[in-house]
Amino acid sequence: MPHPTLIIIPAFNEAQNLPHVLPRLRQAMPHADILVVDDHSTDDTGAVARRLGARVLRLPNNLGYGGAVQTGFRYASQQGYAYGVMIDADGQHDPQSAPALLAPILAGAADVVVGSRFTGQMTYHASPLRRLGMRLFAGITSALTGRAVTDATSGFQAMTGEVMAFFAEENYPSDYPDADTLVLLHFAGFRVQETPVTMHERLSGRSMHSHLSAFYYIVKMLLSIGMVTLRYRTRAGAQRA
Repeated sequence: MPHPTLIIIPAFNEAQNLPHVLPRLRQAMPHADILVVDDHSTDDTGAVARRLGARVLRLPNNLGYGGAVQTGFRYASQQGYAYGVMIDADGQHDPQSAPALLAPILAGAADVVVGSRFTGQMTYHASPLRRLGMRLFAGITSALTGRAVTDATSGFQAMTGEVMAFFAEENYPSDYPDADTLVLLHFAGFRVQETPVTMHERLSGRSMHSHLSAFYYIVKMLLSIGMVTLRYRTRAGAQRA
């Protein structure tokens, strides 16, 4: 019987960073199981993760961040985990903040808890374009959900098994899941709240939001949020009719 909590870590070419992340995560959450989803890395990500005591799923092809995370959700649902925590492999998400993310879930106060660097601590400097995107999507998400959201692009999250089962189906973006998933959760009736966390600059390697991909991310996210909103409002209108 697995421990009720699974920590899901999507990882692509993170062999240099995992030795700094996994021991600190194990110290912060000693009783949780850790799953590293190796997104067809070309380095020793999987081998390093196994050596450090994590469970490893290696994908046969590179699916992207969202595909790797959804693989973790599917594994969690199949294995019967009651709770999940999402954390990046690059060292940006401080493992010491993980217990604070999970606490409201365990107390039954929320279905999803999002870690906010803006109510917590952000120890690095984000580019002007990145900050603009953060503010833009926080504002859009707040307007659509009717509650204040400060960090709609945070991937540092905790959630119930029901939410993981929901995302294990066809409800999760394949590349950049961020603000659109928070809007989706709201329309699906899940309770979402934020809690302060600490975030750092990634330890090494290249961010998935660097250079031209940032422009693609903004356009794609706007379209995705629009599609989610249209789908649920159309469905609500049909039910009222």
